[in-house]
Amino acid sequence: MFKRVVRQSKFRHVFGQAVKNDQCYDDIRVSRVTWDSAFCAVNPKFVAIIVEASGGGAFMVLPLHKTGRIDKAYPTVCGHTGPVLDIDWCPHNDQVIASGSEDCTVMVWQIPENGLVTSMPEPVVVLEGHSKRVGIVTWHPTARNVLLSAGCDNVIIIWNVGTGEAIITLEDMHPDIIFSVCWNRNGSLICTACKDKKVRVIDPRKEDIVAEKDKAHEGARPIRAIFLSDGKVFTTGFSRMSERQLALWDPDNMEEPVSVHEMDTSNGVLLPFYDPDTNVVYLCGKGDSSIRYFEITDEAPFVHYLNTFTTKEPQRGMGYMPKRGLDVNKCEIARFYKLHERKCEPIIMTVPRKSDLFQDDLYPDTAGPEAPMEAEEWFEGKNGDPVLISLKHGYIPGKNRDLKVVKKNILDNKLSKNTENTTPAIKTATSTPSIVSGTRLQSHCSSDTLMLAAIYHT
Repeated sequence: MFKRVVRQSKFRHVFGQAVKNDQCYDDIRVSRVTWDSAFCAVNPKFVAIIVEASGGGAFMVLPLHKTGRIDKAYPTVCGHTGPVLDIDWCPHNDQVIASGSEDCTVMVWQIPENGLVTSMPEPVVVLEGHSKRVGIVTWHPTARNVLLSAGCDNVIIIWNVGTGEAIITLEDMHPDIIFSVCWNRNGSLICTACKDKKVRVIDPRKEDIVAEKDKAHEGARPIRAIFLSDGKVFTTGFSRMSERQLALWDPDNMEEPVSVHEMDTSNGVLLPFYDPDTNVVYLCGKGDSSIRYFEITDEAPFVHYLNTFTTKEPQRGMGYMPKRGLDVNKCEIARFYKLHERKCEPIIMTVPRKSDLFQDDLYPDTAGPEAPMEAEEWFEGKNGDPVLISLKHGYIPGKNRDLKVVKKNILDNKLSKNTENTTPAIKTATSTPSIVSGTRLQSHCSSDTLMLAAIYHT
């Protein structure tokens, strides 16, 4: 019997290719802020990039087809008063994007269907609750209008964007800066990586730590942790000798990793991007000029190196297209949007196939834009898996409905609480969201007004 030397995998020959220059987005002043987020978010309609802005924070939203040189006067989303640190497109509405900033606020924006014509200073809703800068924003994968934010105050807040309220606040779980937060497949758990070198799996509705691992990576540099579709946790970090590592963990037994790999001695933080349909993880190091990719399987050593895509220029950030935005006719299994100093360059990952037919083994049904449940159902304890769609005939986007924020009367609510206890009322008044809009919204109340009202009432 012949021994099989090379492991069989349909992704072994995946190759990456940068698009031609005329299909890049040129002359964009990518943000220079010191923060380890991706600085770029992509969906099947738009690419959003955090950019340099004088006197505040801004990001640019470009329709995917608007390639070439971008005019210096091109409109931006510019409502933040401090640099923008993180942005995330809503998975259930391709025109809604959230941003977190150094100004301690989270803002949610609705982009016009054909992109920006003038700059957008007014968000649909401002979510105020953090006392320090907000470095992470991430939408719930299956519940509509549920948004998580994490700040440098070491607090995680889960918001109901539909009412503009902070519903869950996780205050005492992290003693230091939170490096990353990731939802699991159905949004029932989150996993976090913290500066105290612990990786935690948390049930946010029970406010309970389900599992944790101390010194998941022993080095002092930042750790990243993401959930895989089978519930395992994949982490990137640094060893005691400052080598970059990746590891796989089983939350049911966090004592020892399922698998650990040392990679190299570069000092850029590895940003992991995961495709749950193919079980491939792509690692993009900040400051690297390469993308490494690995397949995760049930057989040892569990994490299998596939290949490395290398370019000449280092990357400042990276956007990752959801599966429904890919070209299935070209066997494209991933598309990245690589940020240079002054441009954004799409990179296409392809599986070489001779046939022109739809490759159903590469494209199992994938998560679509339909939310299986509303925010209120999730907060009440319901769970739901993503609603899957077939990509056989390509993804045809449906009509996105407007994001509407329905406010309760904040003043009545806060003032009635204030009669019972002065101090908490003032505290909650400062963490009340301001809602700002023209026609879509019913009320406008800034936190300063609320603070004055609460003090005046006492």
